[in-house]
Amino acid sequence: LHAMNTAQRDGLLLAASAAIGLAVMNSPLEQSFTRALETPLQLGIGQAILSKPLELWINDFLMAIFFLLVGIEIKQEWTQGALASREARVLPLGAALGGMLLPALIYLSVNHAYPAHWAGWAIPSATDIAFALGLMSLVAPRTRPAMLVFLTAVAVLDDLGAIVVIALFYTAALNQVMLALAALCLALMWGLSSLRVMRLWPYIMLALILWLAVLKSGVHATLAGVVTGLLLPRLNPAEKGFDPGHTVAHAIKPWVSWMILPLFGIVNAGVSLSGLSWQTVIEPVTLGIALGLVLGKPLGIMLGTWAASKMVGGLPAGHRLIDYLPAACFCGIGFTMALFIGTLAFEVGTPAATGAKLGVLLGTFAALIVGAVMSRWLDARSTT
Repeated sequence: LHAMNTAQRDGLLLAASAAIGLAVMNSPLEQSFTRALETPLQLGIGQAILSKPLELWINDFLMAIFFLLVGIEIKQEWTQGALASREARVLPLGAALGGMLLPALIYLSVNHAYPAHWAGWAIPSATDIAFALGLMSLVAPRTRPAMLVFLTAVAVLDDLGAIVVIALFYTAALNQVMLALAALCLALMWGLSSLRVMRLWPYIMLALILWLAVLKSGVHATLAGVVTGLLLPRLNPAEKGFDPGHTVAHAIKPWVSWMILPLFGIVNAGVSLSGLSWQTVIEPVTLGIALGLVLGKPLGIMLGTWAASKMVGGLPAGHRLIDYLPAACFCGIGFTMALFIGTLAFEVGTPAATGAKLGVLLGTFAALIVGAVMSRWLDARSTT
């Protein structure tokens, strides 16, 4: 692992976590593992007790830390990185919009006769930035740096879109009091950031209260992590001193890479393959998600890129539309974000939830294969 770059390492860790989850769920350990995930864990003082099963602590609390890192990285890319200028945002924005809309339409077209399945429409719209970049750098090492930047920008905007979708469409009945407390925390955090308060402890205290308030409000608790990441102040390149956003990202990134995402993958990627048949694979939820990832993603991204290029007078110098095809295919690697939305769309343990997991795994694997083939085909075409 020391010889690999960070993206390759993260990609391999996520792949290993999916393999472990599948192995456990298809072994004699399945029932023990399931019971362990249902074990309630309590946290609190006196009568103020928060009790949740282990699986929900992973999906609601630990994933909030992952989304905190996502928020910090989105802000970094938007202010100082690949999305720092309006011109740099146009192509990735068009690609991200197409890459979210077409998979959703494909999923809904496959599931149009099954209203109970419609809640899963957003599952194939998500891209796993760490997995996609890691596997692309592993199986397509000759990818041009500009295409890696493009994929990163598309995935960042895709994550931002997924966050908006979660907030708007995967929210339960709202608790007005908790929403008001969350709004107060946000206002205080925004005020501190606007005043350029660079001490870290006020943000940590407010973030913990915000997470609890959002959890109890009915909005998904992971959104507290995103907004905290977006509101943490960052130093400009010319400034010197303590940088809260950079400090937090540096502190939590190893935990996210080595523990949180692999643990999430083990817990959520596991699906029993007993009795698996072609009939299972072509179930509407499974088929809709798999087709959305492997076909909808690249086609939507290519259409969105083409449309955006027409709006700005063409592609960057030296680039052809076909050059974007491998990156568009790798964006079909949904994994973490797709599995996460699947946990919100369908009740755990239901056939639809199982079909969603299987669809994500099949679609992600197929997108990897197609992306690798397209990359090698384009390399061969460029050298002839």
